[in-house]
Amino acid sequence: MNWIDIGHIEEVPLRGARVLKTPVGCIAVFRTGEAEIFAASNSCPHKQGPLSEGIVHGQSVTCPLHNWVFDLNTGEAQGSDDGRIDVYPVRLEHGRILIDGDAIGQRSAA
Repeated sequence: MNWIDIGHIEEVPLRGARVLKTPVGCIAVFRTGEAEIFAASNSCPHKQGPLSEGIVHGQSVTCPLHNWVFDLNTGEAQGSDDGRIDVYPVRLEHGRILIDGDAIGQRSAA
C-alpha cells in the first residue's frame, strides 16, 4: 500500500466530514469517533448527493438528498440491493490521517 498523509484528524469535525479532491473524483473523509476515520466516495449512487454533507451516525452516513444510509465499512446501502459506494483504506498514525493512494488509483474516473 502507498499511504498518503492527508491531514490531521482534528481537521475533520467529529461526526462530520471533509472532502478530498483526487484525479478520479471527490472522496469524503468521515470522522465517526474521537479516533475513528473512514473514507468513501462523496457521491451517492442514487442522485449523486454529496455524502460529505450527510448525517454521520455510528459507522454510517445518510445521504442529504434522499436518506439512503451507507455503511462506511463496506459501502453497502442499508435496505437497498442496488446501492453501493466505494470505500478506501485509511489509518491513523500519530493523529495523522493516511489514505491508501494505490486504492484511489485503482478506481476509474466517473
